Amino acid sequence: MRVISGIRGGDSISKLGERLESESDWFLIAEVGVNHENDLEKAKLMIDQCAEGGAHAVKFQTYKAGMLAIRDSPAYWDTSKEPAENQFELFSRFDKFGQEEYEELSRYCVDSGVEFMSTAFDLESLEYIDPLVKMHKIASADLTNVPLLRGIAKKAKPVLLSTGASSFEEIEGALGELLGNGAPEVVLLHCVLNYPTPDENAFLGRIANLSSEFPDALIGYSDHTVPDSESMACIEGYCLGARVFEKHFTFDKSLPGNDHYHAMDLDDLRRLVSRLDQAASMITNPSDDEFLAAQEAAIVHARRSIVTSRALKEGEELSEDCLTTKRPGGGLSPLEWDNVIGRVVNTNLPGDHQISFDELE
Repeated sequence: MRVISGIRGGDSISKLGERLESESDWFLIAEVGVNHENDLEKAKLMIDQCAEGGAHAVKFQTYKAGMLAIRDSPAYWDTSKEPAENQFELFSRFDKFGQEEYEELSRYCVDSGVEFMSTAFDLESLEYIDPLVKMHKIASADLTNVPLLRGIAKKAKPVLLSTGASSFEEIEGALGELLGNGAPEVVLLHCVLNYPTPDENAFLGRIANLSSEFPDALIGYSDHTVPDSESMACIEGYCLGARVFEKHFTFDKSLPGNDHYHAMDLDDLRRLVSRLDQAASMITNPSDDEFLAAQEAAIVHARRSIVTSRALKEGEELSEDCLTTKRPGGGLSPLEWDNVIGRVVNTNLPGDHQISFDELE
């Protein structure tokens, strides 16, 4: 996988867009979220797997249920996959990590060669997460959370903003809050806030719309579709212009509940990285010289030259009925056709012969 500058552990803070060395480069975040289920060893296992699979960053989620949802907040996900009666119940299961655990996971990420990230869902969490991260991630559901937007912006670090369930007007408002309060860069991630997202609701065309509506922003894609053998959603997103990717990660997709059932595992991650590399190698935009050099053999052998269609005698005037064009190239190009017609040959020429200006008066 191509290494993107300024990403690996220990580097100074820089804008994410400046780390992408070319327009075809990409940045991949494996979102563990809370799939560690309050177990540090599981979290470290997934960090190891994300590093092994080729992710650039590993992202967690930092929250306390009591600061995130009221006690009777209704569930909005597939309850056959996650049988929680309400949001508070679900979030309470996985909110046991605090500052000490995230500091340990941050150090472990640095040692493993991947970037540590965590989405802070409240201002209290933000204060102890901020020293550990080079950039902040804001979840789609908090795109309208003005106090949190302003608090994150004031940390003056790049921000990744998921745009699920948001109108362009709301996105513009969030951008104004972030950029107006100190964020140096905002990356907009197309997202659909369904867990999982049916393929027909991936709405990948919105990636191009985001690029058009917000031409100064780097665009990415936070994918909630179920992983498939072709990594189809992310690859199509890449071809549409997304360059930052986020996808949930688990060490075991068969586990019930939480985000396991729509996450990728190590095999999926390896496949995605390989396919993104393949796509990047195919989507480069070369100069004319580079473009032509890669096709030099075809230019020489597949293009045509001006050729005699019959034997010609010295002094004979060339006309269209005694000339044709045939492969290979290397002789007079058919572009010279009008400059050849009417000229006189200065020597006998056989048929099926590539003519040259040296043979013409």
